[in-house]
Amino acid sequence: QVQLVESGGGSVQAGGSLRLSCAASGRTFSHYAMAWFRQAPGKEREFVSVISQGGGSTYYIDSVKGRFTISRDNAKNTVYLQMNSLKPEDTAVYFCATTTTPDSYWLAPRSYIYWGQGTQVTVSS
Repeated sequence: QVQLVESGGGSVQAGGSLRLSCAASGRTFSHYAMAWFRQAPGKEREFVSVISQGGGSTYYIDSVKGRFTISRDNAKNTVYLQMNSLKPEDTAVYFCATTTTPDSYWLAPRSYIYWGQGTQVTVSS
């Protein structure tokens, strides 16, 4: 079955950087779009960034544009989220996710049904 395992979270001061990784297994990684979501305490899960199967197309929510970079290494079955200039409002549990099928609409949050366990990111002011 599909397994996603995140790593790389931690505690940093505002302005710092973290790099999240998500290792995937259980099916052909390169056939599926990958996404990062986050959930802050008391808030709904938020779609943060997504990358297409080949890595040629990406999307970011406005609040992270210019600060976060999503990438993938299909040879390593891993997707990354480089987070720079972190702000306290970036504090959340970050989850990677992948789609149901290769044809799933990659920009639709509802397409993502497989999830990792999450990794905590805490940014202090």
